[in-house]
Amino acid sequence: MADTMKAAVLHGVEDLRLEQRPIPRLERPEDVLIRIRAVGVCGSDIHYYRQGRIGDFVVEAPMILGHEAAGEVVEIGPEVANVKPGDRVAIEPGVPCRKCEACRTGRYNLCPDVVFMATPPVDGAFCEYVVMPWDYVFPLPEHLTFAEGAMMEPLSVGFHAARRGGVTVGDVVAVLGAGPIGICALQACRAFGATTVIITDPVPQRLDFARKMGATHTINAGSEDVAARVADITGGRGVDCVVECAGAPNTLALGLSLPRRGGSVVVVGLPAMDSLALPVGYVTRMELDVKGVFRYANCYPRALAAVAAGEVDVQSLVTHRYPLDQALDALLFADEHKSECMKVLVEN
Repeated sequence: MADTMKAAVLHGVEDLRLEQRPIPRLERPEDVLIRIRAVGVCGSDIHYYRQGRIGDFVVEAPMILGHEAAGEVVEIGPEVANVKPGDRVAIEPGVPCRKCEACRTGRYNLCPDVVFMATPPVDGAFCEYVVMPWDYVFPLPEHLTFAEGAMMEPLSVGFHAARRGGVTVGDVVAVLGAGPIGICALQACRAFGATTVIITDPVPQRLDFARKMGATHTINAGSEDVAARVADITGGRGVDCVVECAGAPNTLALGLSLPRRGGSVVVVGLPAMDSLALPVGYVTRMELDVKGVFRYANCYPRALAAVAAGEVDVQSLVTHRYPLDQALDALLFADEHKSECMKVLVEN
């Protein structure tokens, strides 16, 4: 094996360079060296490229982008028992401390010391090789592709959102935003038993895609009265759960108006500003559960099982593919052609 690898490195705002980096080596007995085969372009990658930051996370030193990853095991440490060289795997990109209260109570996504790929200052997976501990590496069922393995990351966000919203058999759910996360949330809610899933978006092409992926109703948020349509669909009752995936202030405000009494609102999308007005009186009168979603915890095995069983289709979300040498083109296309693409992959 060579000593260096190709990597797409972000140096600052709109400054992505293809460079040679040292190939990472196994340092701990639980480590796994993985040859990256597929990485999804996430909205966070685009934010870091365009703005150089997301909230308090600021790119202050060169950083490799990409965290939705799958690949092939090359080498393992002596304490690794779940995979062997040659195995195809999905990679869960956030490694927590395993010792804090959040970790010990099963909510390791809230670990204050989590090391998460492509979150400053941690390098990501737009490169040829990464090292991960064995317990955050998941073997792919034989019939799943590397692309499907990479899609386990956004799908896990959808599964975590459905779980946080308490979605169950027979529920009526509204998903606001039909981008990749919205489509993953749509499918997760269906997998959890929701029988009616309404999805909104201002882009007609995305609504067309959502119908193919299982939405029972679609609403064009740019030309229709969403609240009136939801009231009509639900007979004035409202939905059991709203999953807000658009990250827009007006969409979140709309989301609070859609649940039934005692319903829930799950906030997945991140608006540009940190604070928004909350209609406290309405929320208390309706006794709404308003919950945040931060990544996911304990979702990869369930997401993999759902895709392997054919209950969820993530392969269809992959609409465009670029080689690692063209990682910049992949970012720009995903950012500038939202009506034409769903998920863009960088492949090695």
